[in-house]
Amino acid sequence: MTKQPARPTTDHRRALGRFGEAYAARHLVERGMVLLDRNWRCDAGEIDLVLRDGRVLVICEVKTRSSNAYGTPLEGVSQTKASRLRRLAARWLAEHQVRPDEVRIDLVGVLAAPGCTPLVDHVLGVG
Repeated sequence: MTKQPARPTTDHRRALGRFGEAYAARHLVERGMVLLDRNWRCDAGEIDLVLRDGRVLVICEVKTRSSNAYGTPLEGVSQTKASRLRRLAARWLAEHQVRPDEVRIDLVGVLAAPGCTPLVDHVLGVG
């Protein structure tokens, strides 16, 4: 039986998450999106990134992992999280009094293996 690697510490996970969000934001901005908000929080949860893609408001969940030992980064996003993102999007829009033509929920998986260039997997319109 193959031994699973040890799970990283909480501090390491937080640092990895911050790195992944910054990397994803830079990746999306380089592709023409405009970053509007980052790590927006309310009592119902958090939105990692809020961007504008043309006339579309994009709510983006970023999941970062250092390996695929426990599945790919995107496999870490549950249906429950996708539903929460829809509710959070409505809260963000109400708080910021924004009326976009369209709202899209995207997922970005960042695989940041030590010593390697991070890999980004961007999935548009999941919810």
